[in-house]
Amino acid sequence: MKNKFSYKFRLKFEYYIIYFLYLFLSILSLNIVSKLGGLIFKFIGPMTKFQLIVRKNIIQIFPDIKKFKIKKISLESWENTGKTFFELLTLSKIINTKHKINIEGIENIKNVIKENEKVIFIGIHQSNWEILLPSIDKLGIPVAGIYRHINNPYIDKLILNIRKKNITSKQSFYTPKGRKSARDIIESVKNQTSIVLLIDQKDSAGETVTLFNFPAKTQTGFIKIAKKYNLKIFPVENMRNNDNTFTLRFHKPLNKLKQNQSDKNTMLEIHNIIEQWIKSKPSDWFLQHNRFS
Repeated sequence: MKNKFSYKFRLKFEYYIIYFLYLFLSILSLNIVSKLGGLIFKFIGPMTKFQLIVRKNIIQIFPDIKKFKIKKISLESWENTGKTFFELLTLSKIINTKHKINIEGIENIKNVIKENEKVIFIGIHQSNWEILLPSIDKLGIPVAGIYRHINNPYIDKLILNIRKKNITSKQSFYTPKGRKSARDIIESVKNQTSIVLLIDQKDSAGETVTLFNFPAKTQTGFIKIAKKYNLKIFPVENMRNNDNTFTLRFHKPLNKLKQNQSDKNTMLEIHNIIEQWIKSKPSDWFLQHNRFS
């Protein structure tokens, strides 16, 4: 009974820390919020156990990299992660500020907008990945996205409410990763809703597909859905600019998926695309995640 009480107390304590941080950040300008998050994580991050993961990931991306470059990319990565975390708590300031998010490649999705075509958008944990779903929704495209729930249910509910406040279409929604999300995604496709997925995280139940010349467990279920429902797959590149604005670049859809081509080979083509994104600005990628194992 005592352990149950202490566990609940800890969850509540963690929640109030995040909630008061949320209230504090809400009164600051977005640039200050971003800078503050970046400075804190840049200072604390390298002293945590996750620094080993960051270092390992950088070396696997750039095998011949010099030591000073590892340190530079590492610090910039922690800065981006800190900015992203703090910006999440004030997400509406990004979504509702004019010219904060620049859209490139709009011509590649004009039919998706005009004809309400259902498609799959794929991105990675790059720049501030939280802007992807609400930005697509803001373009007039109903979209469903999967999120990884937070272990603390109070914080999870707070973050989900923040996310929900930044979507306008009644058809757009978030669904937690798991069996429910699989059902929700299939249902959304049937109801003329597109899908947005971040496809760079490790999936222990997925196929092993090479990424930066290393084996990586990878989700391929969305490729099966694309084939079954004849959906186009659009890669979306997400960049943080030097002036703390963002650019979402909608690339042309993948070549028509061939039913006789294996999902693994299709995923290998996708990995080749995202490798180029990561190499161009590695510090924008979420290097704190143990992608390889």
